[in-house]
Parts: sequence; C-alpha cells; structure tokens
Amino acid sequence: MHLDDLANTSGEWLKGSGPESDIVISSRIRLARNLADFPFISRSTESDRAEIEKILHGRITELQSTGRVSPDTLYIKVGDLEEVDRMFLVERQLISREHAESLGARAVVIDHTERFSVMINEEDHLRIQVMQSGLNLDTAWQQINEIDDLIEEQVTYAYSDRLGYLTACPTNVGTGVRVSVMLHLPALVITRQIEKVFKSLQKINLAVRGLYGEGSQATGDFYQISNQVTLGQTEEELTKKVGDVVPMLIDYERQAREFLIRESHETLHDRVSRAFGILRTAQTITSEETMHLLSSVRMGINLGLIGELEIPTVNKLFIHTQPAHLQKMSGMELDTSDRNIERATYLRRHLNADNTGDPNQN
Repeated sequence: MHLDDLANTSGEWLKGSGPESDIVISSRIRLARNLADFPFISRSTESDRAEIEKILHGRITELQSTGRVSPDTLYIKVGDLEEVDRMFLVERQLISREHAESLGARAVVIDHTERFSVMINEEDHLRIQVMQSGLNLDTAWQQINEIDDLIEEQVTYAYSDRLGYLTACPTNVGTGVRVSVMLHLPALVITRQIEKVFKSLQKINLAVRGLYGEGSQATGDFYQISNQVTLGQTEEELTKKVGDVVPMLIDYERQAREFLIRESHETLHDRVSRAFGILRTAQTITSEETMHLLSSVRMGINLGLIGELEIPTVNKLFIHTQPAHLQKMSGMELDTSDRNIERATYLRRHLNADNTGDPNQN
C-alpha cells in the first residue's frame, strides 16, 4: 500500500455506518506519549528528534514483522513529502497541520483502513489516534488502549507516579487523552441556537473546535467536541464524560431539524434544492462554498428531501473536494482558479452519475 492509494478511497470514519451517523460523523480518541530518555520536542535537538524517529521506526517495524501490527500499515517520513502530500494527510485527518508544517525528523504511521494513525515528533514524541464512524467511543477506546499497550511494550514512556503520563502541554498531563466527537449541526446553526449550546459546553470544560481541530473554523457546520484537561480523571471517566454529552447535542440538533420541517418546510426545501442544484451544475466553485452547500445537501438527505443519494457519498465529497485531494487525484499542481474548475467538474461527475438524486423529490 502506498500514499497515493488513499486518494481514491474513503477512510473508515467517513463511511457513515456507525451509530447516530446522521449527525455524528466520527468518534476519535488521541493519546499523547513521550519517551522517558529524551527531552520534549520543544527542547530537543535535531539529533534527538532523529534518534526518536529512528527508535520508533525500528519498534514499529518489529511489531509488523511479528504480525502484531498489519504489514499493510504505512510508515511515512513526513519531512520527505511534498507540500501537497503533507496537506493531503491533514485533509484526511491523519496528521495535524502543525505536524505538516514543522521541521526536522518526523513521521506518521497509518493503518490501511485509516482507523488509526500515529504521529511521531509532533508536539509530543507520540500522538496516537483512533477514529471510528459515528458515535462509537467505547470501541475507539478499546482499540487505542491495545495500540498503546503494544507500543509501551517496546519503549519506556515518561511517567510520574504522582502526575501520570508527562506531556509537552500541561493540559494533557495525566492520562494524555483527548476524547472528541465530530458532529454535523446545520439546523442548530440555521436556528441560531449554536452559540447557546457552545456556552453550555464550556461551562462543563468541553472544548468546541472546527473540522481540523484546534484553531480551525467550523467549515460546513462541522464541530468537534472534546475534553480540555486530562489530569485527575481516568481515561474511562473522560470517555464517559464526552459520551454522555453527545446524545444531548444529537437531541438538540434533531429537535431543530424537526422545527425547520414543521415551521419552514418550503424555505428548507428550497435551501436544500438550490444547494443540490448548484453543486450539480456549477462550472467553478470554491472549497468554502462547496462545504456550505454540501452541508445543506447532507441534512436534506437525512430529512428525506433528496432521494437516491447516500450519506457516504456526501461524506467523501467533503474531503475529496479539498485542495490537496483535488491535486492528488488530478496528478498535478493546480492554482486556485484551476482547483475551482476541477472541483466543479468532480462534483458534477459524482452527483450526476446515474441521475443520482432528484432535488424536487420529497
């Protein structure tokens, strides 16, 4: 398996097959870990970073050779990649933007189904993440716990009996766990209830971020809900805390959708139909407009306003119409204008195949 193979596939988390997947896109758990014998990345030298990467590469290769990690798992040295390939991995949610843009020896391990990835030499020596489709935090926790145990058999983590796992950022000290759920909340945005919901979440120490995590905007009405601190709580407690809140957010979104159907059916139907029509006929279209319109279409499918178009197709379009994906699939670098044309062509090809969907169908 090679990096280019990912361009024409969709990861497990995009399949739309998990629980509550009409609203919950994915569940993700991330662990921050550091090796005991080296300083944190912010204080490490170039030779430290190179040695950390070399050690972890060797340990992961050993796990592959013994069959404890799939031989199809990719090991990629991020520093060796072209910029478009690094941004491709960011769009795919397999590495962070910081990991893509930093310098020095760094790598990523990617499961061939994209259920997990391991960033090496990001903010911490190791950032392990597992993603599942829909609301599936328990399964994600079981999987990441197994991966963490496998790696910990091979290396010695920086750990304090008093504080727990030691991490570069103080808010990650303790368990080092970040539990997050990505939700699609267009009806709460349309009904202007979203800010009220966010204020309630902040009161219970849950963070709200955009599609690409910390510092990103809520493009396409996607929001990531996650814990802010890890010290003083177990991994299971943090997983339960996030898991207990998400059903309430799902209920709020469903109530808002029911309100729109009941009180503004014609306006909502027009919004969805226009969005679908533009996506199927546009000759040039920006990434931002595409995300906005796809958000309306995705909601319309779940409300029965669009037929014969499946959620996994729309989920894929959210990612495959991003700048780096378009360039990977076309096999060439494209400027902004050319990307807008290529994006429109891609959308027309996928949304008009087999007369998929009828924007006028209830």
